Amino acid sequence: MNKAILIGRLTKDPELKFTTGSGIAVATFTLAVDRPYVGQSGQKEADFIPIVCWRKLAENVANNLQKGRLVAVSGAIQTRKYQAQDGTNRYVTEIVADSVQFLEWSKDGASANRGGEGSQGFGNRETDTGFMPVEDDDIPF
Repeated sequence: MNKAILIGRLTKDPELKFTTGSGIAVATFTLAVDRPYVGQSGQKEADFIPIVCWRKLAENVANNLQKGRLVAVSGAIQTRKYQAQDGTNRYVTEIVADSVQFLEWSKDGASANRGGEGSQGFGNRETDTGFMPVEDDDIPF
């Protein structure tokens, strides 16, 4: 089984590209994931994990996330090899995401999408408790 689940913050805005020929959307970003301990310097340390998203997920990530946002990513660890311009072999390890969950609001209380409309969450930051009311009839048990 190859499954990775990470929670961290984006180090910069996602970069959206399209494959040549087929035009499939691919978004890449780096996730800063805190380590669970403090280093010798007394500072918390982090790992910087490259994330790759494909197709509709890539478009959603590129349109709704920005630097600093807290997200949960689940996907598979993938390694690949390529040859650099100087002829040396280079190896890359990255997470190919199958799910990206937005875990917080942007600082202005709205979703971080560039259109200005809230597409994530259920209310504004001041009144939203993180829970959505559910009718008893909607519960399956």
